[in-house]
Amino acid sequence: MSAQITAASNPNRVQDMKSETRPDLAPRPLPLTGVRVLDLGQVFQGPYAAFLMAMAGAEVIKIEPPHGDMSRRRARDGDYPFRALNGCKRGVVLNLKTERGRELLLDLSRSADVLLENFAPAVMPRLGLGPEDFFEVNPRLVYARASGFGSSGPYADKRALDLTIQAMSGLMSTTGEPGGRPLKTGAPVADFMSGAHFYGAIVTALFERERTGRGRVVEVSMLEALFAPLLPAAGHAYESGHAPQRTGNRHVADSYVPFDTFECADGWVTIVCATDEHWARLTVAMERSDLAADDSLCRLHGRIARIEAVTDEIGKWTSERTRAEVSAICERHQVPAAPLRDVSEVLADPHLHARGFLTNHLTDGGPVALPNSPMRYDESEPRALNPPPALGEHTEAVLTELCGLDRSAVEELRRMRVI
Repeated sequence: MSAQITAASNPNRVQDMKSETRPDLAPRPLPLTGVRVLDLGQVFQGPYAAFLMAMAGAEVIKIEPPHGDMSRRRARDGDYPFRALNGCKRGVVLNLKTERGRELLLDLSRSADVLLENFAPAVMPRLGLGPEDFFEVNPRLVYARASGFGSSGPYADKRALDLTIQAMSGLMSTTGEPGGRPLKTGAPVADFMSGAHFYGAIVTALFERERTGRGRVVEVSMLEALFAPLLPAAGHAYESGHAPQRTGNRHVADSYVPFDTFECADGWVTIVCATDEHWARLTVAMERSDLAADDSLCRLHGRIARIEAVTDEIGKWTSERTRAEVSAICERHQVPAAPLRDVSEVLADPHLHARGFLTNHLTDGGPVALPNSPMRYDESEPRALNPPPALGEHTEAVLTELCGLDRSAVEELRRMRVI
């Protein structure tokens, strides 16, 4: 993987959005500059929302227990996820199981704009750190909480992990080959989709606070965040009277034909004909005048009726060509198509590097490509990605700056195992 990443063209370029979009204007600060966030997030969901805020200009203080965020070192994916989600943050250790640790968190919240956490709903109230405790010291605070099922309802206390949420949301029922076992997605979509919704809820509450001067509690549930991708499947259920069956890589209701992956000489490619015009263009790209002249295939309903024959003919064509050849031919004829790439190929993608979304960083294990935020802000350059903090790296500095403690007080906290 390292060789592929190093070979990416111009890997350290960060796009200057000002010069390429509005050359007449001076650079502007990122939109969340001046916002202070206390990030108690763990693993993926909370840290991703806080990372998006950091890359939008916020000062994010990552607060961890003495043993650290469990994602600091995972099994086979190492510390890459932690590095990718916790850059541009300051690191503080607080033992919230101690009274003094809880007092310090409340003290830090006095100057904060946001506190976010993704513990089980009962954890913070059990510590005496519910929203009302923070509002007593800072009524402008946005208290943001995320969990598997939310803080109310019959599932509120149910344990949640990405896999269990995929199962309960219905997502797994739609994923897999026809007649085969249901499958999870290859990536933890529940964690990251809910993390993106979490960011949106927080920023929405900050917008309201600018108008009213009041903070509020915002909440995101992983289960609810996964509902939107199921809209086509839900529509099919209502129209047909039964839940859709698994369709592999085909469209859930065969609303598009072709809509599938096709094997090439060196891998796989996806091809979609979302309109009848796409189909006409594909027959030209394939140099199949016989298919173009077949009136039974020129409309979607005809292709649905003969989906297996259509799929076979396209598969024969792609099997004699490489992914790049098929993709290039389809692009020339304006047919939606793309090669199926593995993760190592994506890490070395020249487009993502050229835009500054991926940049190379040297670690103890060698160079790695880390992502920036997918959100861009006109007239502001993307924030340069700094390494994540070492465990507790900024504890003394933050407590000195924001809580007024001197060095001897900080040392006493260390002796008491509060930090």
